[in-house]
Amino acid sequence: MAARVLRPLPRLKPFNRLQVILQHLKMSKHTDSTAEVLLEKKGGAGIITLNRPKALNALNLSMIQQIYPQIKTWEQDPETFLIIIKGTGGKAFCAGGDIRAITDAGKVGDRLAQDFFRGEYMLNNAIGTCKKPYVALIDGITMGGGVGLSVHGRFRVATEKTLFAMPETAIGLFPDVGGGYFLPRLSGKIGYYLALTGFRLKGRDVLKAGIATHFVDSEKLPALEKDLIALKSPSTENIADLLNSYHVKSKVDQEKFVLDEHMEKINSLFSANSMEEIVKKLKQDGSPFAVKQLETINKMSPTSLKITLRQLREGASMSLQDVLTMEYRLSQACMRGHDFYEGVRAVLIDKDQSPKWKPAALEEVSDEFVDDCFKPLGNNDLKL
Repeated sequence: MAARVLRPLPRLKPFNRLQVILQHLKMSKHTDSTAEVLLEKKGGAGIITLNRPKALNALNLSMIQQIYPQIKTWEQDPETFLIIIKGTGGKAFCAGGDIRAITDAGKVGDRLAQDFFRGEYMLNNAIGTCKKPYVALIDGITMGGGVGLSVHGRFRVATEKTLFAMPETAIGLFPDVGGGYFLPRLSGKIGYYLALTGFRLKGRDVLKAGIATHFVDSEKLPALEKDLIALKSPSTENIADLLNSYHVKSKVDQEKFVLDEHMEKINSLFSANSMEEIVKKLKQDGSPFAVKQLETINKMSPTSLKITLRQLREGASMSLQDVLTMEYRLSQACMRGHDFYEGVRAVLIDKDQSPKWKPAALEEVSDEFVDDCFKPLGNNDLKL
C-alpha cells in the first residue's frame, strides 16, 4: 500500500498542532490507495479519483456519498480553483453505475433502488451547477453513470482511448443521469440516435459529436494534470487556454467524424414523433445503414425505447433540474416494471443476450402506460 503523503504541518502550539494532525489524518483516509474513491487537494485543484479499476470504476452509492459533499465543500473553498475527476486502471474513466447492486435491491424492494438514483442525480446536478471549473479526464470507457460524472461539467477531455455510449435501452432502462438534457442538445438528431441505438463513439469522435470539449493524447494526461495543478489562482479562461494548448497539439481535426456520411439519414430518420414512425421510416429507407439500425432497435426493450424518445423530446426544452426530476420518476417506474430485471439478467448475469421483453412489441406499449411512468411521485419526488 502506498505511503500516505501528508503536507508539512505549520508551526503551531502543541494543542493546535494535535488538531491539525487529526485533521490531516481525516483527509488522508480518503487518499488510502484501497479506497473506492480518492479525494485530494493538490495546489489549487481538488482531485477526485475513481478507484475501482477491477469494476471499471463503476459508481456505487458509497462513492456518490463521498463525492457529493466534497464537491460542495470545494465549491465554497476560496483556495480551490478547479476540480479534476479521473479514473484509475487505464481501461475506464467510469463504465457506469453499479447496476447489479441496484437490480438485487429492486427485486426485494430495498431502499437502495431509490437512494442510488436519488444520490446519483443530485450529484449530476451538483456537477452541472458547480461554480468552480470542473475538468473530467474521460480516458477509457465512459458509459451511463460515467457520462453523468463528466458531461455536465465545464470541460470534458477525451483521448484516443475514450469509448462513449449510453447503452441503457438494451437493459430495459433509459439514458438517465441527465441524458434527457444533454442528448437532445447535440447537433441534429445525433443524441436521439445515440440514445435509442446505444451506438458507441470512440476517441476523436467523442469530441466531434460535441460530448467532449477537448481532445488530448492519453500519454499527455499526467503532464496536463500537473500543469492544471500548478496554475496560480486560475480563472475559467486560464484553464480553457491551458486545455486548448494541449488540444491543438493533438491534430484532432485531420480525421472525419465517423457519422459524417450518415448524418443526413440520422437527422431525417430519427426526427419522427413516435418509435413506430421511426421504425417505419427505417423500413422504407432500406439502405444498409437503415437496415442495421433496424436490427439494433429490434433488440432493445420496446418499453425503454418509448420512454427514451419521450424523455428526449420533453427534455429538449427543460432545465437540467427538471430533467433530473423527470428521470427520477422514470427510474422508479423501471424499478417497478419487468424489463430492467430481464435486461440485466440477459446482458450482465446469464449473458445469453436473449432478453424476453414484456410487452414484446412497440405496438403493445400503450400511451397510457408511458404516461404513467412520467407521473409525479408526490412526496417521493426528487427535490433539487
